[in-house]
Amino acid sequence: MRTGVKVEAADEQRRRLEVIAAEVGTSKPTDPALAATVHGGGLEGLLRDKTRKSGNPPTSEKKVRELLTLAAGRPPDGETHWTVRSLAKKVGIGRATAHRILVRHKIKPHRVKSFKVSTDPEFTKKTYDVAGLYMDPPDRAVVLSIDEKTQIQALGRTQKGLPMTEGRPATMTHDYKRNGTTTLFAAQNTLDGTVIGRHSKRHRHQEFIAFLEQVEEEVPAGRPIHAIVDNYSAHKHKAVLEWLKEHRRWTFHSAPTSCSWMNAVEGFFGKLARCRLRCGVYDSVEDLESSILDFIDLHNENEAKPFRWTASPERLVASRQIGYQKIETVH
Repeated sequence: MRTGVKVEAADEQRRRLEVIAAEVGTSKPTDPALAATVHGGGLEGLLRDKTRKSGNPPTSEKKVRELLTLAAGRPPDGETHWTVRSLAKKVGIGRATAHRILVRHKIKPHRVKSFKVSTDPEFTKKTYDVAGLYMDPPDRAVVLSIDEKTQIQALGRTQKGLPMTEGRPATMTHDYKRNGTTTLFAAQNTLDGTVIGRHSKRHRHQEFIAFLEQVEEEVPAGRPIHAIVDNYSAHKHKAVLEWLKEHRRWTFHSAPTSCSWMNAVEGFFGKLARCRLRCGVYDSVEDLESSILDFIDLHNENEAKPFRWTASPERLVASRQIGYQKIETVH
């Protein structure tokens, strides 16, 4: 009889623990341990863990402030930047602790972002001009983003690499052979994303005019052409200006100085570098040029899409002004 009472009491206690677990959101193994702790030491028993020693005390607020101040300041003598280990050693805390503090405050002392505030006196005018072409192109006009990717190297490897297998990436030798360079002239149609490309050994105004002639032939006759170009000297050469006078449907629009990111074709160049050049192995310039032209054909057939510009010129002009203000404040 007593055994039956004990079983009923145990069942009742288990049901109570299940209800508590459902309300609190804890696991079943946790609840008996907590219950035993409460029965053995009351509520005060929850404030200490008798099964193990207490951990290290939390990092003091003073140490945290010291770490953050150092991370935002000058690095130690002879070094270009702080590392987690150097910060932890300077403050006198563990590396893992320093890392957690930096992550919590979203500070990355090991990283440096590049930037350049344009010094172009006509920045506002050019920004409105280029952004206007992207966002509201003229009727029946073709808007082209034109630029050249220079010094593309045909890099070969001194030995054959190994293919990727389970647990091991593909390999290639760390050293390479230089097999020559080429320059890619490219014009991206911002309305449909297609690219016209041409290779050349050099990138003078003569080669630039030859590329313009090719584009002139491929763009349907009778449609105005608005070309966005950067401030490279070959684009403003006297011979190029004479060519524009003879081809009245062409109009050049210059992007502001130090604002190559405004040229849509730069996005295609980045994709080309990632997908075709970075890990490519080319034993001759001819192999390199053929590979790039194949990449352009595949892009035009399968991946070309209209270029969408979303940044308003007002925001870009305001951001430039903020950049100048921050530089003046710091320096």
